[in-house]
Amino acid sequence: MPSFAEQVVVGQVGPLSGLEASQGRAYSAGMQLHFNALNKTGGVNGHTFTLLRRDDGGRPEDTVALTKQLIAEEKPLVLAGFFGNKNIADLVSAGILEADKIALVGYRISEIRPEAPNLYRVRASLRDEISKMINHLATVGITRVGVFFEAGSGSDALIAASEETAKRFNVRITVRASYAANSVNVTSAVASFVAQPPQAVMLISSSAAAAAFIEKYRADGGTAQLLAHSGVDIEQLSKRLAEEQMQGVAIAQVTPSPYKLSSRLVKEFIDTAAKTPNLEVPVSYAMMEGYITAHVIAEAVRRQGPKPSREGIILALNNMSAFDLGGYLISFKPGQRTGSSFVELSIVTSVGKIRQ
Repeated sequence: MPSFAEQVVVGQVGPLSGLEASQGRAYSAGMQLHFNALNKTGGVNGHTFTLLRRDDGGRPEDTVALTKQLIAEEKPLVLAGFFGNKNIADLVSAGILEADKIALVGYRISEIRPEAPNLYRVRASLRDEISKMINHLATVGITRVGVFFEAGSGSDALIAASEETAKRFNVRITVRASYAANSVNVTSAVASFVAQPPQAVMLISSSAAAAAFIEKYRADGGTAQLLAHSGVDIEQLSKRLAEEQMQGVAIAQVTPSPYKLSSRLVKEFIDTAAKTPNLEVPVSYAMMEGYITAHVIAEAVRRQGPKPSREGIILALNNMSAFDLGGYLISFKPGQRTGSSFVELSIVTSVGKIRQ
């Protein structure tokens, strides 16, 4: 191994317990899959990767505190795999990323936020997902749509974007109802949709809240078409809900399916997972997203040569144009930190299976 070889520390602060634990752990497992594969072949430019995880339980105050602690104690080169609207908002407000000149690559939120320095998304934007869902509804003749969403500082921007997109496709947003962050308190929201039934409901929420909504909405007689954004984990829904409750639910996906051999990236992912004994969690879309994140981080390290640095990671990301992972393109540039526009819809069949 070359004498300049270093250990690249990647830090994750995410929900490894709590309501979104299955997704946080799956994202982490996806990153670890790729890092392990790289390490077995000598790493990148001789550098090997270590993923260090901290559990914030979904609590924003813990996200900020644990990130500060992780950076101070473990000196990570890059951060990855963070979750939560307020978690990310508070992290940005705290100025940690800029003060420590460190990038956060790969995060999940369910609101529309302005792009922030050092914050890089490896998935399509929520605007892209909303456009895909509303376009689909308009195509099948649905014109009255409701929006179920997490209450918070980004709510107004989310509703404005939904209404702007709906207008473009001659669709109306007729019902808007929210739930409290980090909760599954959906009773009031469900009542709103039952009282003024739309033809379809878009769920821009956590997986746990979406599962609670679907269960309560169907039990109370709701019959609208249900579509969820990509932060809703189809695997988590299938564990909680009966097949008849899941039937016909559509979910926007921002990565290729991890279950279908559709590209070189997917084949690589499936082969790597198959060779890994005792996976921490089952294969999922969240695991695929984590795997993509690890690919992007490894490429940013590769482009720096023998001496990778935090500043070098940011420079490499800002110049990462049309990086092809094998059928999935990532493009960043200064002022553009959303790396993909890939969105497709998964629809759950009558036997609980996923159909693209």
